[in-house]
Amino acid sequence: MKDKINVAVIGLGSWGECHIEAYRSLPHVEVVALCDIRQERLAEIGARYQVEGLYTNSNELLERDDIDLVSIATSEEDHLQAALRALSTGKHVLVEKPVSTKLGEAEAMWKIAIENKRFIWPGHVARFEPRYAEIKRAITSERIGKPQSMYFRKARPKEMFGHYNQTHTVYLSMVHDIDLAIWYSDNRVKSVKAYGKWLTGTVSPDILWSCLEFHDGTLAFLQCNWMTPESAGLILNDSVEVIGSSGTAHFENRGAGFEIWSDTSPFSPALTSYLNLSELVDDALRDQLQYVCSCVSMQKEPSYTSFPDAIHGIEVANAIVLSASTGKEIEL
Repeated sequence: MKDKINVAVIGLGSWGECHIEAYRSLPHVEVVALCDIRQERLAEIGARYQVEGLYTNSNELLERDDIDLVSIATSEEDHLQAALRALSTGKHVLVEKPVSTKLGEAEAMWKIAIENKRFIWPGHVARFEPRYAEIKRAITSERIGKPQSMYFRKARPKEMFGHYNQTHTVYLSMVHDIDLAIWYSDNRVKSVKAYGKWLTGTVSPDILWSCLEFHDGTLAFLQCNWMTPESAGLILNDSVEVIGSSGTAHFENRGAGFEIWSDTSPFSPALTSYLNLSELVDDALRDQLQYVCSCVSMQKEPSYTSFPDAIHGIEVANAIVLSASTGKEIEL
């Protein structure tokens, strides 16, 4: 068992910085190296968190032999090479979602991880959000029985779409619900039928509906949209319902159950997604990274999250893109 885990973070966007903060909140974990191609951002974040190992080239960072674990939080098109290099040089790897938009790349990561006897995790943080996790417990404990029908909705503000619309909605947002559907059903998807509405002329649909049929007959209906008006003051507006053979689990995540009213508009912060108060981080991301670090420390094979599930999730996501663009049902 390792007494201390040395971590590197590659990609210092807003979510990469969240990784740094979450790691810093964990005992026996030290962030020893950071990498970003933007020199100014790298210097800023390095100074903010007092990290001395700063790199603009990930290959140089990965040559270090004192790093146990690497978080890759770059754009998805840059995940593959960093992941392969990290695994090949003996590091364990967490790859943020989507691990890739290309099935072959995800499969290559898994292959190299096995060959080098390293662990690799997908950044599917929803499995660590208490309410989603409680639904899984209700299934495995047979309180609601085997899932028969599942419904997932994710609604996000219109103004956010301008920042993210270069990545298809299925990879940016719906990929979390695809993973949850796979996790809850403990099965594989047989066929996909999807519908998209392109309202702003971007490559990504503003509204996306998908129907998944699993090999055991379970159905999952997934809906994502970027249509919430700014005046609503909601960052998150999500809903989940799982109908099992002997019960139903349901919750709505409209904001955080906490609202601020002012002369401008109501506002509901996303407290359940990420919260940092005076260096105390207590959220799903922290729980996820704590789990990852415990696996590294104890050399325990990951079981709660599954990279093969993530690979299948990319296969499903690609089928959704094809179905929405062609209007056809896609068999997997």
